[in-house]
Amino acid sequence: MDDLLELTSRVEADHFWFRGFRAFITPLLDEAAAGRPDLRLLDCGCGTGHNLALLSRYGDVVGFDLTPGGLELAKRSAVPLVRAEMSRMPFRSGSFDILTSFDVLQYVDDDGLALREVARLLRPGGTAVLTASALEVLRGGHAGAWPEVRRYTKARLRRIAIDAGLHIERLTYLFGSLLPMMLAVRAARRNSPADCQGEDWEMSIPPAPINNALTWLLRTEAALTRRMPFTPAGSSVLIVARKAAPAPF
Repeated sequence: MDDLLELTSRVEADHFWFRGFRAFITPLLDEAAAGRPDLRLLDCGCGTGHNLALLSRYGDVVGFDLTPGGLELAKRSAVPLVRAEMSRMPFRSGSFDILTSFDVLQYVDDDGLALREVARLLRPGGTAVLTASALEVLRGGHAGAWPEVRRYTKARLRRIAIDAGLHIERLTYLFGSLLPMMLAVRAARRNSPADCQGEDWEMSIPPAPINNALTWLLRTEAALTRRMPFTPAGSSVLIVARKAAPAPF
């Protein structure tokens, strides 16, 4: 896994998928922060640490990951780091205003427990912004090179968020514009030697014209879904959920 994280760290700045991901996520973080630069944030499963700089604009950030290789890479962010897992997060209850977890839940054995931990750590009124891999039919490729436990539908993510006591503000699929291409590529490569050997073939940057065109496609999708927040399917599922504030007396 450490080799895969190293490979990921080399493409996160420029690969179309990561550019698109940031186009989806950044406006949601802006909304959650509501102009405040003094919040406390936690990134659960920070991986290479690339997103910690993005989160730092909103306040003080802490990151954690389970993999030693990920934590070693994340040291470059100069953000406090802890080694931990999402189902047992070593922080005091009610410690964070914003909690993020990007494509981590699919690796967690007990995702219900993980969401209850998310709710525990949020302050009343705090926001969680989470993404996870979607749709079992998309197993393989980059995802197949990592130890996924499951992939998600909106229904499953809705259920465990509600069971954890979170109020859902937004729940949608992402990367719907790439879905036909991804389905075709998965079908063509399924059971190929490269796929079976876990070759992470998706983590290479395409030639610049293709990379830029796909970046534009995803940024367009991100802009459109801000106005029409309904995507029938996609390779990731996103949830924005809030911890209820106490009722006033």
